[in-house]
Amino acid sequence: MAARIDEEITFRKLEILLAFLEAGSLARAADALGVSAVSVHRALHSLETGTRCSLFRLEGRNLQPNDAAHALADVAREVLQTMAQGIRSTREIAGYAADRIRIGSLYSLTSGTVPALIMALRLRKPDIQTELVLGSNSELLRKLRDGELDATIMGQPEGTPDIESQLLFEDEIFFAAPAGSPYAAQSAIDLAQCSDERFVSLNEGYVTHDRFRDAFRVAGFEPNVVMTTNDIFSLMNLVGGSIGCTLLPGRIRSVLPRSVCLVPLLPAFQMRQKISVSFLRTRERDPNLLSLLAACRSHAAERPLASG
Repeated sequence: MAARIDEEITFRKLEILLAFLEAGSLARAADALGVSAVSVHRALHSLETGTRCSLFRLEGRNLQPNDAAHALADVAREVLQTMAQGIRSTREIAGYAADRIRIGSLYSLTSGTVPALIMALRLRKPDIQTELVLGSNSELLRKLRDGELDATIMGQPEGTPDIESQLLFEDEIFFAAPAGSPYAAQSAIDLAQCSDERFVSLNEGYVTHDRFRDAFRVAGFEPNVVMTTNDIFSLMNLVGGSIGCTLLPGRIRSVLPRSVCLVPLLPAFQMRQKISVSFLRTRERDPNLLSLLAACRSHAAERPLASG
């Protein structure tokens, strides 16, 4: 078992020792550290207590270090440098104040929201490297909790006291149908009248899938889902290929194929998604996340909360 170090010896006192040796006097060391000369003297005397040997001698009114003090100082420099590097490495592994940030996102947010946030983040932290991971709401939430992601841009999770979220915008859900179908000419869709229609859907775990199920629960029937996918862009193409209709968020309108149209739902069936940036509440003081939050607030201020 390694010998125990006396509790009188601390990193702070070792820093004071190095400052005293560099400054050459109690007064100059105190000025450099922003403390009183009495505090410096007390810390140096405490090191003598902790090492159980003399480290200084008095020459008149001046305190002079002996060979033992210089030997301790040599070790202190190495210890403090090693500890500082260890703390940096620890924080980088945990994602705190590292030179990279790992962001998870829904596929549907990569056409506008995610690039805008990344550019806004880089304006604040030009040297930061961004790693983007795509997935469903449930996948991203799991990776966030497992420490594989620093933040997520996704549907705002509910019932998650360990998660902090910053709302970006709310998105309306629309009925998506082939452009040449009879639905395209309607001003609003009565979902209750679509029980004989074929539908395509995202798989479970996506916030759009959840709103899809919520809408049909209100309509009072189980939709005939003929195909599912993990990619919202593939989902749009399935609709455009007349495989089936679906429900899609308004944010994808700018990348919608010509073969697909979005039609509002009647008020009884209207659904909305809250899109937020989320991160672990224990990380709320992380500098990278604070910069990301600032970028998010700027982005949210530039657009209405209701999107679609």
